[in-house]
Amino acid sequence: MHPALVPAAIVGATALSYLLAVAIGLPIVVPFLNVAAGFPFMVDSLRRGRVGEAIGRMLVWAAAMGVCATVLSYLDTADAGRLFLNGETYRREMFEYLRTGVGPEGDVQRFVPVHLAHAGAFSALAIATGSVLAMPLGAALMNYMAYYVGALGAGSASPWLAMALAWVPWSLIRIASFVTLGVVLAGPLLARLLHFDYTLRAQARWIAAAGAGLIIDIALKWALAPAWREMIRNAAGW
Repeated sequence: MHPALVPAAIVGATALSYLLAVAIGLPIVVPFLNVAAGFPFMVDSLRRGRVGEAIGRMLVWAAAMGVCATVLSYLDTADAGRLFLNGETYRREMFEYLRTGVGPEGDVQRFVPVHLAHAGAFSALAIATGSVLAMPLGAALMNYMAYYVGALGAGSASPWLAMALAWVPWSLIRIASFVTLGVVLAGPLLARLLHFDYTLRAQARWIAAAGAGLIIDIALKWALAPAWREMIRNAAGW
């Protein structure tokens, strides 16, 4: 496939993965269907020594996931809630936070350990499995975040503004950081299995960028979450 066509192919395959997920109806399968849409293109780039290209392709995949899962959740909230793992639990937690200001989202002592646990588990799975299991974990996290955003839009006075605001900037930075780690840390095992040259030491700048992104994520969330909550509430008309 011509490289210029790859982003469109990733977007199309990602959209198809959600159609298949709805048809199959098994929540545990959904993240693996999602990952199948982008993973082969990531591997292709890594085999050719194009780490930046691999990251870019998976960022396109993540963006496509975010759009597809959000729109699906907005249009059919009830079915999406049954389809996405942890979706209803996360929606209830976030709605409670938006209404009252109480919850992990606004408590740095509660959300930092969760963020670190997610990053640690994701990184360990990326190294141990060549991201075969890390990327589905990331997809599951993305899907339940998108479900909350779509459900919020479905119950909002200004749905598109509410949904745009609900994809808070720090979560987008976190997603980009996870994608970068997932690609870079997958390399050593994939290189051994598929017989191509790859050294993790050469990817230090990408790892540093991802680590900085995770720190910025926490700092922005700590500083901006209360004010951002009010903007979302106003858009939602709550």
